[in-house]
Order: sequence, then C-alpha cells, then structure tokens
Amino acid sequence: MKRRRFLSSLGLLTAGWALTPFSPAKAFFGGDKKIKGAVLAKGKGLKDVIVSDGYSVIATDSKGKYEMEVHPNAVAIFVSTPAGFEFNHERGLSRHYKMVQDINFRKPINFELEPLTTDDTNHQFIIWADPQVKNEKDVNRMMAESVPDVQKFVKAANGALLHGICVGDLVWDNHDLFPSYNVAVEKMGIPFFQCIGNHDMDYNKGGDDMSDDTFQQHYGPTWYSFNRGKVHYVVMDDVRYLGKDREYDGYISEEQLTWLQKDLSFVPNDRLVIVCVHIPVHNEVKNNDALYAVLKGRNVHIMSGHTHYHRNVIQNDIFEHNHGTVCGAWWTGPICGDGTPSGYGVYSVKGTDLSWYYQSTGAAADHQVSINVQEQDAASKKLQVNVWNYDPAWTVECWVDGAKHSDFKQEKGFDVLAVALYEGPELPKPRGFAEPKKTDHLFGAVIPASAKQVKVVAVDRFGKQYSAEYTV
Repeated sequence: MKRRRFLSSLGLLTAGWALTPFSPAKAFFGGDKKIKGAVLAKGKGLKDVIVSDGYSVIATDSKGKYEMEVHPNAVAIFVSTPAGFEFNHERGLSRHYKMVQDINFRKPINFELEPLTTDDTNHQFIIWADPQVKNEKDVNRMMAESVPDVQKFVKAANGALLHGICVGDLVWDNHDLFPSYNVAVEKMGIPFFQCIGNHDMDYNKGGDDMSDDTFQQHYGPTWYSFNRGKVHYVVMDDVRYLGKDREYDGYISEEQLTWLQKDLSFVPNDRLVIVCVHIPVHNEVKNNDALYAVLKGRNVHIMSGHTHYHRNVIQNDIFEHNHGTVCGAWWTGPICGDGTPSGYGVYSVKGTDLSWYYQSTGAAADHQVSINVQEQDAASKKLQVNVWNYDPAWTVECWVDGAKHSDFKQEKGFDVLAVALYEGPELPKPRGFAEPKKTDHLFGAVIPASAKQVKVVAVDRFGKQYSAEYTV
C-alpha cells in the first residue's frame, strides 16, 4: 500500500512502555464519520502532506487528496504544514485546523497553503512560557513590557523567518482573558502556536476529556505538528486533569503517544524534532519513559514551562529547556524564583543545528549573567553569580582586582535578589506564594573585603562570550 493509505492502530505495551512495531501501510479506523478533501497551493494539489484528526495520520496522494474516518473523540482535522509554506494564521494565531463541530461531512474539507517566498532552511522561533495573566493589571504589564520586547526583537530580525510558540498558561484560570492574550499575539506580529497549560483548562466540566473545551474553542487541537525547513515541530498536552479540586498531574495520554509515533513515521530520522509541552518532562511527567521511547534515536529538544524558573536538562539524550516565564514570579517582580529575569527563549535554526539564548525582558541580548556581592565579615565578602541559561557545556570564570579567582565554584542555593524580593509570608504582595526557588545555576566565592572590582566571563556552548562586572 502507499503511504497515503490509512495508518494502523498502534498498541502501547504498558509494561515497561515498550512499543510495538509500527507499519504506516495498514488502516486505522476509529469512527463512523468519513471525510475527504485536498491540500492545495495556488489551486494545485500537494503530494505527501500530512493530515490528521489526532488519531489517524495520513499523507495526501499525488493529486493532493486525502480521505479518512474521523475518530469519535476528534475535535479537529489539521494539516501538518509542510516545509516551504506559510503558516496559516488569523492575526498571528495559528489556524492550521478545522473544528469537527463546524465540518459539513457532505462536502470536501480542503486546506489552502501559500508557498513561502524564501528558503526556510534557516529560521528562528521564540518560546513564551506562562504569560499567565490573571486580571487587567497583569494584561497591562504584558502589553507594556513583554510585547514591546518581542516587537523590538522582530524588528531587529529584519524580515527573517520567525514564529512563536507559547508553552502553556496563557492565562491564569480567567478564560475571559484569552482575547487579551490574542491581542498580544497580534501585536507581536509573527505567527504563534499555542500549547495548553494547567491554568488554561476548565475545572468545572468533569474529567480530563472535558477540561480542554474552552481552550480548544479558541486555539483548536491540543496536540498537532508542523514543519519548517528541516525541523519537525510537535505540540502536545501533558496536563492531565484529575477531575476534582483543581487537581492535575503531568501525564501524556496513550492516544497522544499513539498519534505521535504515527506522525513521526512520516518524518525522516535526520530531521530535528522540537517537542513543546507545558509541564517539564524530565521530572514531572509520570510516564516520561513512554515519550522517551517514541523519541528514541532522534535529535530532539523539548520545550517546557510551568515551573517559573529556568533550567536546562539533558536526559535520555534529549535536551529539555524548561523556560523562565514571561510573567516572572506571577507579575510580582522582575525575576523568577530562581533569579532568572522574566523573558523568553530565542532559538536559531540552521538546517538541523539549533542554537539559543535567553532574552531577558527589557534587556540587551547579551544580558546573561548577574552579580551580587554582600558583606560577610570584616575581612571578606560573599560573591554570587547567576548564569540562568547555564548547562554543562558552559565555562564560567571570575577575576577579582585583575587576578583570576581560583576558588570560584558552581553551587546550589537561592538567588540573593529572589530571597530579598520573595521570601516570607508577606512577600511579595499581593501574591505571597511566590517563594524563592533553589537552583544550581549559581556560582560563588569568598572574596576579600578590600576587593574593588569583580569581572565574570561566561562562555556558552556555542562559544559566545558574556561578561558582567561589579565595581565598588
């Protein structure tokens, strides 16, 4: 059979989460509603474009046509936008899908795509995590601080191919503010894809299967994929609502894992894969081994949020970027609980090579290090350096009054400024739960009380050098 035929159902073995062999040649039927249509560009059918309902995954034939049985639980039919084409969007919001509730099954369901006018092998994207607006005051800060920062970045890119992905908690339980988030997306001026977070869910409609309703009405399916250049992007829902008292956990449903393996069966092994989720996979997703098994052997980076701190983790040969947040510590101060400034991730793609940095809101791109010096006793001071985007490939060195400090070491602890801003039941106001978070991207040393000048030089894994100085 040809690849465009329906895909087989995939069995996931719960014991050890082993995966059964998957063949894209067999059929997968999950419902009694059949749809057909085509994927077109300038009136011409496009071959081998992936179309899915989140359960079946099929490729269009030589004339751009597809046909599938729609799963009873499907909420949308979506196209995995192929490389070389614009992202369909409405005022920046991704519109790569058609909601099942709006489909007339007696008519063809077509997707129209627009070819890009430039090569997309090289491109950039940004990751927003947790804008998490609760009220109009939060919205005003997002509009006054975060949005202009992205606008400045987009302007400096001078027409380069850019898109954004928000990895959840667009709002903070107040779904009436989804339109305000949408305005922010429109003003940023680039196509944006959305991932659901725990605060984007409905807590009053029953279990996990109903908790995504409002989000889906605004943003479509909660798991899907798209392509740009040699990168395959996947957005997934790893928040499982437990059905009472706002309880949830990190978990990826078997339906999604089944869909993901089907989806990846159409993606060459040499492609870069970017997986976007809300809850960090490495330590908070209960069945993370199942996801790692599906992704095994591929070049993968995971993008996550949720924690309101910044951390880079390499696990199972997968690099996970757990991002500091747009809102910092819930819009109470300029930094997250670990001292990472409010901001977002900036990623550059060249073929299948990925490079990145963390963009602090309102700061220059080279602002990657903070220095704090505190009196310790009559003879000494305590030096603390925070390198928030640190990973083991970085080097961090320190000079005191022109001499290299030999006892400057990485340490785990609390950022001094975060403690001053957030520690204690009365701080910060009015959201006193925003406590400091222990982190391991701190470096420290004891320096002489007489020290007049401290210089720190940090070099990232790409060889880019950042420096910061403290002078008495």
